[in-house]
Amino acid sequence: MSEPDGRNRLALVTGGCRGIGRAISLRLARAGIDVALADVAPPPSEHDTVRDVRALGRKCAYFPCDVSKVEQVEALATRVTEEMGTVQILVNNAGITRDQLLIRMSPDDWDAVLSVNLRGTFLCTKTFARGMMRERWGRIVNVSSVIGLIGNKGQANYSASKAGIIGLTKSVAKELAERGITVNAVAPGFIDTPMTAGLSESVRAALLERIPIASLGQPEDVAHAVAFLASEEARYVTGQVLAVDGGMSMS
Repeated sequence: MSEPDGRNRLALVTGGCRGIGRAISLRLARAGIDVALADVAPPPSEHDTVRDVRALGRKCAYFPCDVSKVEQVEALATRVTEEMGTVQILVNNAGITRDQLLIRMSPDDWDAVLSVNLRGTFLCTKTFARGMMRERWGRIVNVSSVIGLIGNKGQANYSASKAGIIGLTKSVAKELAERGITVNAVAPGFIDTPMTAGLSESVRAALLERIPIASLGQPEDVAHAVAFLASEEARYVTGQVLAVDGGMSMS
């Protein structure tokens, strides 16, 4: 998917202004795809990402949205359609963490993570799949996590939400396949982002021992996987989970 395929495609990337979402947005733009960015609040990098996507010759706009709120997702769909057109590629990337050991985890922290990560993926998929069904072509790529595959101490809520995304992916893939829509997931491992930048040296060293490639991933590693699954080349791939984790989930 290094070159445009001659079609005018529009992608919506939730959480698309920073970190992995920003890398995905730029990678799709390099493939000749226009990009709508959705995020809960305008982050400092909002204008940077819009500017950088436009610098690649693609249309780009930012839309505020809390993906856990059905009314905001429906309003997002209306605005994006009116201002940019029908979304053919949906990347459900928005997510949060509220880490705590299970015994100390509050119901509010459980609900917050499941609401954004899993409910948000459900709401966006349900809402934007309608346009894809009418066009009988679409790509939905959900961002899960290696933690959804193997679990992690202190992340029961996050792990449950990301494992839920995998189940959602497989079920929706079966429902939408006959409409020409593929639904897949990527499961990033530990990626070099501001979230991992705060790890202590000892924690980082212990983490690297669990990764066969012995390094953290880069946001671009995830973006390349998403771009493939969003492409015409991946037309025969659906209901799959692609781990981008340096081999961590093998053990």
